[in-house]
Amino acid sequence: MTRKRIKRIAFILFLVLLFLFAAFYVFHSLGATNAKSLEKGRQYYEETGHIIWDIKTDEKVVALTFDDGPHPKYTEQILDLLEQYEAKGTFFIVGQHAEKTPEVVLRMSEEGHEIANHTYTHPNSKSVSRIVEEINQTSDVIFSITGEKPYLFRPVEGYYTEDIVNEVVKSGYKIVMWSWHQDTEDWKEPGVNKIVNTVLKGLKNGDVILFHDGGGNREQTVKSLEKILPELKEDGYKFITISQMLHIQNEAKHHIVEE
Repeated sequence: MTRKRIKRIAFILFLVLLFLFAAFYVFHSLGATNAKSLEKGRQYYEETGHIIWDIKTDEKVVALTFDDGPHPKYTEQILDLLEQYEAKGTFFIVGQHAEKTPEVVLRMSEEGHEIANHTYTHPNSKSVSRIVEEINQTSDVIFSITGEKPYLFRPVEGYYTEDIVNEVVKSGYKIVMWSWHQDTEDWKEPGVNKIVNTVLKGLKNGDVILFHDGGGNREQTVKSLEKILPELKEDGYKFITISQMLHIQNEAKHHIVEE
């Protein structure tokens, strides 16, 4: 075998080894990235307590949550229904709407509903600083009306990143999502029957149900609640706030620890 051929074979072997090393590095990097992504998924955030979607409980309780209000017409109608059926709700309000209807926000507070934060202008923004700024603005608005600052936050359209979660939690908030099977999509005005069926079909104890009381025509939401509330109440369900739901969750955890 000539020296020239040996050099050629050695060069080919070098390229093969270089390729294998590069492939291993890329595979290892992607694996680490995927592992990190999985680590920071729903299970991770539920275990840390930074985000809640729903809870596991034997108690027949559900949380009715409302986004994008308050609205001078629809929110008032929803409050009337909640009062009629002895139900409590959690309202994720938009600061600029609250400023225009402080009397509605005050009614929420006085009637025992929970008031939570849903930014000031409802921006489709991925900027962490913008989101935190809007949270602070809305918190100030709520405090000026009720004398209390919220500690629950729902991101616009449910969008969050690790950076957003970290900054929001650092600001003293818990993030609230909703049960994956309980997005009524009422903002699309899909029809009263479809909204009702979405809620009632597959309903589980501890579900967090997503409605909207602002941001558009919410007549279907109101009419849906006229059917949902009496049926669930007759079935033995109680309608509680997110804070009450978190209390049930914490009590269950303490009970397990004590055992």
